[in-house]
Amino acid sequence: MFGYLFTSQKSELTQQESLVVEKARELALTKTRLDSISTVLDAKIAEIERLGGDVSELTKVKEQLEKDKLAFSRSKKVETGKYLAKIKEYEKFLAEKDEVIAQLRLENEHLVASNDSLSTHVGTLTSERERLVQRQAELSDSVTTFTAANRELSEKVSQAAALKAANLKVLTVNSRGKVKDKSEYKAKRVDKLKLTFNLPENQLTALEPKDIYIRVLDPEGAVVADDATGSGEFEINGSPSKFTARESIAYQNNNQKVEMLYDNASQFRPGKYNVELYAEGYKIGNTNFTIK
Repeated sequence: MFGYLFTSQKSELTQQESLVVEKARELALTKTRLDSISTVLDAKIAEIERLGGDVSELTKVKEQLEKDKLAFSRSKKVETGKYLAKIKEYEKFLAEKDEVIAQLRLENEHLVASNDSLSTHVGTLTSERERLVQRQAELSDSVTTFTAANRELSEKVSQAAALKAANLKVLTVNSRGKVKDKSEYKAKRVDKLKLTFNLPENQLTALEPKDIYIRVLDPEGAVVADDATGSGEFEINGSPSKFTARESIAYQNNNQKVEMLYDNASQFRPGKYNVELYAEGYKIGNTNFTIK
């Protein structure tokens, strides 16, 4: 019996040791890949700076990567799958930046070659001087075009990281607290609006508090707002606009369900109302409801 127990316990310990070794290997490999991405990202930032490109986007990604590395090192659970997904997103991002660097190099080579040619011919005939001036203007336009393209790329990355509201619904709550889910409501039975929606997962979105803004537009297109109930102003595409209500939520990147309540001080007029949701400067969802 003792021999059997010893053999069985030894086998179990061997299996546990193998499991521990495998988990340790996974952790080490994930940490190595994160460190490798950090090194490559530093190199790309230095290269783009040297070529005169915009590194603001890469700097933001670098900050997020450092947060992920710190979170990984402090994690008490083996969540390599979660970080492997992030690693793929980072690798995809780095691959896209390779194209930007290649374009920058090409532009710089073109500029250097052109400037050498211009330096050789400066001080010659008036017609030649005018041709050189025209050429410099064309090069300046090329740099301006590239800068605009780089800004557009940064904007696309920001849009990719923006929140999205899914399954947006507008429900009503009467004075007795009864909730109804319809497409049309009677004005006298609507004391509060209740919005429900989901925030889908997005690996590029930072895990931090997010301000969600609600705009309720009446049948004439005016914003339903009352400063006494929390309404105020914010910016849409650089222009000031009123919002109906605002609430801060902790973004968890897990398709979380969000519920927001708006207590209307006055009765809704009959007609079709549009509801818009905004976060971080982007419109993240919209729907409508009708008051009879």
